[in-house]
Amino acid sequence: MRRVLIIQTAFIGDVVLASAMLESLHQAFSSVEIDILVRKGNESLFIGHPYLHKTLVWNKQKAKYKHLWQLLTQIRKNEYDAVINLQRYAATGFLTAFSGAKEKIGFNKNPLSPLFTKVIQHQMGSSSGLHEIERNQLLLYWPEAKLCMPKLYPSKSDIEFVEQYKSQKYICIAPSSVWLTKQFPSEKWVAFLKQLPSDITIYMLGGSNDAALCQEIIDRSGNSLSLNLAGKCNFLQSAALMQDAIMNYVNDSAPMHFCSSVNAPVTAIYCSTIPGFGYGPLSTNSFIVQINKELACRPCGLHGKKQCPEGHFDCGYKIEIAQLIRCLPAS
Repeated sequence: MRRVLIIQTAFIGDVVLASAMLESLHQAFSSVEIDILVRKGNESLFIGHPYLHKTLVWNKQKAKYKHLWQLLTQIRKNEYDAVINLQRYAATGFLTAFSGAKEKIGFNKNPLSPLFTKVIQHQMGSSSGLHEIERNQLLLYWPEAKLCMPKLYPSKSDIEFVEQYKSQKYICIAPSSVWLTKQFPSEKWVAFLKQLPSDITIYMLGGSNDAALCQEIIDRSGNSLSLNLAGKCNFLQSAALMQDAIMNYVNDSAPMHFCSSVNAPVTAIYCSTIPGFGYGPLSTNSFIVQINKELACRPCGLHGKKQCPEGHFDCGYKIEIAQLIRCLPAS
């Protein structure tokens, strides 16, 4: 092979997990040029990535399908030897099927998979026992390609930017999520901050849209050692900061995968979703926190929902703060 394209235009966390394939391909075929296609906004994950030749971007928010055609033209001009599609949706299936690549590889659940040259069964659910990076790895059917962990590469300037926050013992908290039922309730975060030891600094992380939630949690907790960094750190800076925390507390969302990408200690809180879906933490030092009893309504969906279908959100509210405290390393 001379040139390969990986397609993953889903949310941030999915793209971080896709970085494992970059590691696998580079280790197996160091001379191959690897490109990746992501949705607009996620391209910053790969600034300065040592194994990427080019990052293609699909703007889904503006002239979505016009841009899709433009991407197809660009992809065909690049003359890829292989296009590897991690997604199960028609739009990316269209790009794969008509890419002109010698090998068009994807999952059987993609509606255009009959037009691919290599189709792999997509194994989903707790019964499969597969993590997402293992599911994706099935697409790399070359025996030379071995399973690798996801990895991001904060730049020297990213590392220097967060160095100012590392002079004391600290934890990071990323309290938000795209889906409300994946989000540990704000009242519970407030209670957690109130119970933390008085010698631990707390950094609240997230995007600019999460800044108000982070500030609300800080204000309601009265914790004077808390600092709101939501919107002030980019993706790679956040990963660099989380790497040296004594613990990171996250939902089942992208910041968990940031931790995996730099092997940072992490406590992942699962509300409506379950680790059995295959998106759990991969860090060496990782903990999973979830409700201690079975709920007939849990999980209520693969991606979470905008609100609890049952109206009680017991999967979030009935998680005990002591479960989070126990994940702190002994001082």
